[in-house]
Amino acid sequence: MPPGPAARPADAPAGLADRYGRRATDMRLSLTDKCNLRCTYCMPAEGLEWLAKQAVMSAEEIVRIVRIGVDRLGVRELRLTGGEPLVRHDLVEIIAALRSNHPDLPISMTTNGVGLAKKAAALKAAGLTRINVSLDSLHEETFTKLTRRPFLDQVLAGVDAAWAAGLGPVKLNAVLMRGINDAESPSLLAWALDRGYELRFIEQMPLDADHGWTRRNMITAAEIRSLLSVDYVLSPDPRARDGAPAERFEVRRRAAGSAEAQGPVLGTVGIIASVTEPFCSDCRRTRITAEGKIMSCLFSREEYDLLGLLREGASDDALAERWQDAMWVKPKAHGMDHVGLDAPDFVQPDRSMSAIGG
Repeated sequence: MPPGPAARPADAPAGLADRYGRRATDMRLSLTDKCNLRCTYCMPAEGLEWLAKQAVMSAEEIVRIVRIGVDRLGVRELRLTGGEPLVRHDLVEIIAALRSNHPDLPISMTTNGVGLAKKAAALKAAGLTRINVSLDSLHEETFTKLTRRPFLDQVLAGVDAAWAAGLGPVKLNAVLMRGINDAESPSLLAWALDRGYELRFIEQMPLDADHGWTRRNMITAAEIRSLLSVDYVLSPDPRARDGAPAERFEVRRRAAGSAEAQGPVLGTVGIIASVTEPFCSDCRRTRITAEGKIMSCLFSREEYDLLGLLREGASDDALAERWQDAMWVKPKAHGMDHVGLDAPDFVQPDRSMSAIGG
């Protein structure tokens, strides 16, 4: 088993603290590396070599790790991710067990929505609080080009089923790709606002398995705001950001021929600008991959094994200490905001997004 990180000093703060005064309270836990889409900004067309079943955390191991995070280390929010979590056959049972242990814990899930229509009600009954669905386009041709799968109808049905099941607020995640779906951003926002969904645009991050990302081709947060401003006026949401990755804006319709807003607030939109407007200084996330590795940062090239220690019979105290040590060495920032347009000095992580858990 790979060694753990250097131990924290004896006077380090409690919980999942790091050297820069941050404390992780938001846990992102990946249930699987498998996915049934092949999004161009994440996976190659032929897919990836999946982890062996025995390498992935079992339901019991997931429940134990979450219990340690919540009861011992100050985790206050849990997000279940993938790959695609809906492909796990025991997903409902996992959520039910987590809810039984933690009646008041907010438990959300990020999904691509394929198959969600059939499971939304069961997920809500098991104890899921709310859901995020990836939706990059409302047009079948564009959706298929981006995901390499013709499943748009399934995803839209899943979004509606999640809303009907009470998994709200339903949040939608959209990655804009230059020349592919960027022109659709105002219409996608209009569609979400009309239905009461919360849309968040996400800058494309250098986490694609093909390693084809360049900053030059990425649609930046500034460009997203400019695209939306053709039809809308955005103003900062008065609610505190409170460590959230998305910067939220209130949305009003733009008066014809004017820069002024017209009418009431229609809803909100979020922009996650991890690359050009990073929020590292207030990051509160800790990540566990599907095979039980601790990642202190989405862009980290260092991982620390928690599952191996667990399977060797380690106590809860020992597991908590390994987790704390791993978070103590969290980097101050990922540094991408300081690199050139083509990021020649940025070293992309070996894992793609699907293998990390978003």
